[in-house]
Amino acid sequence: MMGLYAMTKASVIMMTKVIARELGGSSVRCNCICPGLTETRFSSVLLETPELHEHYVNKTPLGRHALPDEIVGLALYLASDASGYVTGAVIPCDGGFSI
Repeated sequence: MMGLYAMTKASVIMMTKVIARELGGSSVRCNCICPGLTETRFSSVLLETPELHEHYVNKTPLGRHALPDEIVGLALYLASDASGYVTGAVIPCDGGFSI
């Protein structure tokens, strides 16, 4: 099922870039946070299955999964005036998994 998952992620990334370009003239900013494995109810199966969790952690340079607060900081930055000139950005917050 990774093909479908990858296609939906790619769609969100492309949609982010198109919206940023089309609505930038109206002062609308659109950015995309790409989180890695994060400790949530949705990911509980991955976190609680030792083989799956170990597989992910071994491929992540920081060697662990994220906590929700580690993703929230990036979201707060993008929602603040500090990121007023940021649009169309696709920002990984995945412990280095995507490098």
